[in-house]
Amino acid sequence: MILIPAIDLKDGKCVRLRQGVMEDHTVFSDDPLQVAQRWVDAGARRLHMVDLNGAFAGRPLNAEPVRRIAEAFPDLPIQVGGGIRDAETIEAYLDAGVRWCILGTKAVREPHFVSEICLQFPGHIIVGLDARDGKVAVEGWSKLSRHDVIDMAQHFEHDGVDAIVYTDISRDGMMQGVNIEATAKLANAIRIPVIASGGITSIDDIRALCEADSDNIIGAITGRAIYEGTLDLAEGQRLADELAQG
Repeated sequence: MILIPAIDLKDGKCVRLRQGVMEDHTVFSDDPLQVAQRWVDAGARRLHMVDLNGAFAGRPLNAEPVRRIAEAFPDLPIQVGGGIRDAETIEAYLDAGVRWCILGTKAVREPHFVSEICLQFPGHIIVGLDARDGKVAVEGWSKLSRHDVIDMAQHFEHDGVDAIVYTDISRDGMMQGVNIEATAKLANAIRIPVIASGGITSIDDIRALCEADSDNIIGAITGRAIYEGTLDLAEGQRLADELAQG
């Protein structure tokens, strides 16, 4: 399992939200490129970037810092989400050097779009499923749908998506620990990889995820914990590597 540092972009700055609330955010840096360099130096093997403004606007509004980071680190796999609603946006990100585009609200609202886009960009599409109590949330977590998260994940697996990013939004940014049970339940219900997100707070969460009753959790996105220092990225990755070998 790999630890994936998150760089959440709001107004060109690196921030973290609590439970997806745009007004409840902490600015960690005015320079996202410098932040990316910090995580690369710490041994990051992949980067997770989210255009928060874009998620609410429905179109990319922080594409420039994403492009700069992709250009600066051409060998670093980058996955990007937030405001990706059409093929043109995906093509622009992939041309800029991004490896995967993450579909969220668009995937839930228009499932047929996912199957079409997976055919157009095979191997480059991830679906992000943000859930509370097993139900999928949309539009920057501002609305809860009636869709069951496992049903939707199985549907998208059939469509050909590369992976599912699963976020428990009741825990995201709250430093309360990851929802191991829900993450493992989803991972065991599908064959494509699951990337865990939301609530990762300490080295104990990394251990718990690695020891979860599923071999299908291939990554864990971490944000506030590595910025506030409750989790050391390099130490967490070493532990994950050790547990994988053991």
